[in-house]
Amino acid sequence: MASPASTHIRTLTAALAALDTDQLQRWGRELGHRLPVGARLLAAGNGGSAAEAQHLTSELLGRYAKERAPLSAIALHADTSALTAIGNDYGPEQVFARQVRAHGRPGDILLLLSASGRSPNILAAAEAGRTLGLDVWALTGPAPNPLAELSTSAVCVAAPSVAAVQEAHLVAIHIVCAEVEDVMAGSITLAGSVDELPAAEPVADQQLDTRRHLVVVGDVLLDQDTNGVVHRLSPEGPIPVVSGAVTLQRPGGAGLAAIMAAAAPGWRVSLLCALGSDDSGRRVRALLEAAGIDVLDVAASGSTAVKTRVRAAGRTLVRIDTDHEPITIGPLSEAARLRLSTAAAVLVCDYGRGITASPTIRQALQEAAARCPVVWDPHPRGDCPVAGVTLAVPSADEARALSTAVGDRDLAGDLQCALELLELWPVRHVAVTRGEQGAILISNSKGHPLVIPAPRIISGGDTCGAGDRLAVTAALALGAGRLPSEALAAAVAEATSYVEAGSPAALSARPQTTKPSRNGAIAAAEQVRAAGGRIIGAGGCFDLLHTGHVSLLEQARRLGDLLIVCMNSDASVARLKGPSRPVTGETERAALLQALGCVDGVLVFDEDTPERVLAQLRPHVWVKGGDYAGRRIPETDLVESWGGRVVVVPYLEGRSTTSLIARVAQTDGAR
Repeated sequence: MASPASTHIRTLTAALAALDTDQLQRWGRELGHRLPVGARLLAAGNGGSAAEAQHLTSELLGRYAKERAPLSAIALHADTSALTAIGNDYGPEQVFARQVRAHGRPGDILLLLSASGRSPNILAAAEAGRTLGLDVWALTGPAPNPLAELSTSAVCVAAPSVAAVQEAHLVAIHIVCAEVEDVMAGSITLAGSVDELPAAEPVADQQLDTRRHLVVVGDVLLDQDTNGVVHRLSPEGPIPVVSGAVTLQRPGGAGLAAIMAAAAPGWRVSLLCALGSDDSGRRVRALLEAAGIDVLDVAASGSTAVKTRVRAAGRTLVRIDTDHEPITIGPLSEAARLRLSTAAAVLVCDYGRGITASPTIRQALQEAAARCPVVWDPHPRGDCPVAGVTLAVPSADEARALSTAVGDRDLAGDLQCALELLELWPVRHVAVTRGEQGAILISNSKGHPLVIPAPRIISGGDTCGAGDRLAVTAALALGAGRLPSEALAAAVAEATSYVEAGSPAALSARPQTTKPSRNGAIAAAEQVRAAGGRIIGAGGCFDLLHTGHVSLLEQARRLGDLLIVCMNSDASVARLKGPSRPVTGETERAALLQALGCVDGVLVFDEDTPERVLAQLRPHVWVKGGDYAGRRIPETDLVESWGGRVVVVPYLEGRSTTSLIARVAQTDGAR
């Protein structure tokens, strides 16, 4: 019979032989690149895992084997005063999560150690980190376990005993530390003793860039829109004559996606592409660099494709594609490899022009897919996604061209295409985008599809770039730690807003993540006013939407042709109602109002009173509920200054948010 010692050694040896050293080295390289420029590492564990997490932070603050600058690393379990205070006031499950919310910033790394992967306080910390946009790494025991599933990257030790798991974790920590110092040694040369090293400059004096990093990979062309007006047809035939033409240029293809991403706050963007060495290529590069995009050009030869649209009255009359010499892809630079190895997310925009066919680029993308979210926007003439891609986003037409499905062009037909592509491609999720009908998401061939309708129907809009807008939003959301379903829902909403705002004309607009479009409601009001219609405005907090609110709004809508609701923002409600309000956030309140058939638009304002938005909207009638009866409404003078009227409509007795909250509190207290 083998002794306990020999059994233990054999168990540990087997666990070490199966350790995912490639992933550990990737972690080390990422820490070596990110910590010196302002990111920080937060680490936590329980019991023996706590000791190992603190072992790691001490090695990073001090040194492992080589001299280097100290790195910011915090062991969340080491502050016993904070630990006991949080445990006493908020419960033991929150002892790490609350510290993550206090210390964590987008771009930081949270490393959680747990032999079981099931400790409630560790799982709560992982959820807090994902919510804040941190990269959550897990060092756990045998998979599957909840912590590994919650993390953005995990190393699971397949050992039957806790002791072997923890000992393998110690080896893993040393591998990470060695890789960190190897990376940093590439930029620091120590010529003398430690005492001879120059003093480090204060962190406050360094221009630290803590933004997340998105790498866009794909084919780039030059887009040109020639816009004019048509007053007559040519005598040569039924051909419109365009006059007063003005030509606007912008990067197209993956370049357009990069421009969109660069406008997102908190992100920096690199674009891996192939630009021709011609005037068009130089123009595209200039436009990209002017937008702050880091251009990584891998072209060896060839010219830049140019796509020109001639447009009038919001419609494309003709499109002209200029012939070009196909671009030859050269070697992948070390700078490009570095960007891909440290990105928070990668977006591939394949336009079928050859960049995704490069073996070296495909290998680098596959390595990236093992480390971070990768979104792949495919093309029928392009190559299939690499293994490990998080989300593929073909349009319905592309999905049909890429599959053998022959069903109708409806929900069932699109679902058939998505299922086939999920089986065909080595990807985790497939989303088929369906234009004004939204999108469907398939994650499991045996599961139910997630159908995401577009939030509203946009008729006759310019859809140029809408697919890029959707793919960009999905990539940014996944890179920030959101689930694929959440990312796709946000992407569908953003693509709809993009088309509604005028598509390429709206490139300066940031992704809308909080408040509904003010310009859309104001524009709708102006259209109704120009046609001789009556604009109705109604205002309030609309917290916990109830029948009293609905009655007010239905009565208001019957007074005119368009009802726009002016709604207090979260900050405004808190000032008016107290710190416990609102119960429902402004985004959800606005969505609920917009879902009512009587409401045509919502404006959100941050002030205590709506005078500023009222001055923009200028309604013919301003409506308030019956609780104002007998009192002068503060906005009366303003509304009457342009000839408007202020009216009060009947209020349903006993229907108020305050009374509703009181009843709920009373019910909870009686339990």
